Amino acid sequence: MENKRTCLYDKHVALGALISPFGGFDMPIQYSDIKDEHNAVRQDCGVFDVSHMGEVTVKGPDAERYVNHIFTNNVSGMAAGKILYGMMLYENGGTVDDLLVYKMAEQDFFIVINAANIDKDWAWMKEQAAGFNVDLQNRSEYYGQIAVQGPKSEEVVEQVLGLPCSELTFYTSKTIEQGEILIVSRTGYTGEDGFEIYGSHDAIRTFWDKLMESGRCKPCGLGCRDTLRFEVGLPLYGDELSADISPIMAGLGMFCKLDKAEFIGREALVVQKEQGVAKKLVGIELADKAIPRHGYAVLKDGEVIGEVTTGYHTISTDKSVCMALIDSRYAKLDTPVEVQIRKKVFPGVVVKKKFYDKHYKK
Repeated sequence: MENKRTCLYDKHVALGALISPFGGFDMPIQYSDIKDEHNAVRQDCGVFDVSHMGEVTVKGPDAERYVNHIFTNNVSGMAAGKILYGMMLYENGGTVDDLLVYKMAEQDFFIVINAANIDKDWAWMKEQAAGFNVDLQNRSEYYGQIAVQGPKSEEVVEQVLGLPCSELTFYTSKTIEQGEILIVSRTGYTGEDGFEIYGSHDAIRTFWDKLMESGRCKPCGLGCRDTLRFEVGLPLYGDELSADISPIMAGLGMFCKLDKAEFIGREALVVQKEQGVAKKLVGIELADKAIPRHGYAVLKDGEVIGEVTTGYHTISTDKSVCMALIDSRYAKLDTPVEVQIRKKVFPGVVVKKKFYDKHYKK
């Protein structure tokens, strides 16, 4: 089956981007050098095409009750304009997807899902809607999305794109009328201040051109999006979360409101919280400059105790680190472990998963 293309695909080709499959889409991995793009976001401003992400709207008399049923976080009493992060779970506590829920108005929610999971999530959400008076719409084909990220992102969005955003606080959104209804939010997936802009394909193409013409925003590919999110300990579905990895295992229990009356998977998480889990996600720092990659074995005294989920030699801190899912008995900070990289074993130590401090605007 052919990969899909976003509304900005031709723009990426014109800029000479390296294109590669990701989540069922042909996406730009890098335009120049991943380090340059990474540092632009950390120090200045970068823009990502994230039009491959999926969007689902939930409206109707039971919208709040339905979202609470499928979502680990609690949307009860949530103010319009607020955004929450959380997961959709299977009954056994495994993760269907991690997502963002925007409250647009009373009984009106906008849900952002991962590109690779759009079809699966949409089928799941429709199935769970039985018995709820809700109108679900898969709007993934309509919306394009760009993410403007970095310490100068606010002034770039306001001055170059003409979108007022300075009053937005972290994890809030608003709609702006500019020939059409645009959604602008302030969340980010890089550890830096940043904004997401959702609109029609034509609007997103126009915004991209304005950013490129301004020279104030560097185009960035998914390569540095991964290095950026990894450094600040943010999970990627398929690596740190999956059908086999629950939020408790991934250390994301704070986004699972177990005091909520019910949600799919709640009972499984309650048991995991009370009895503990066999595996936990940890950070590991290596003394050597070798790079631990996804799937590499983690060892303790020569025995395999887990495997790497994501690993890099970090651009911001110049360290060889990884996140790994390992036997919980060895998950305590400062525990010595080893990582097998090809035919050699490298010593390491368990550390916090956040390898670089976030710089969000609170």
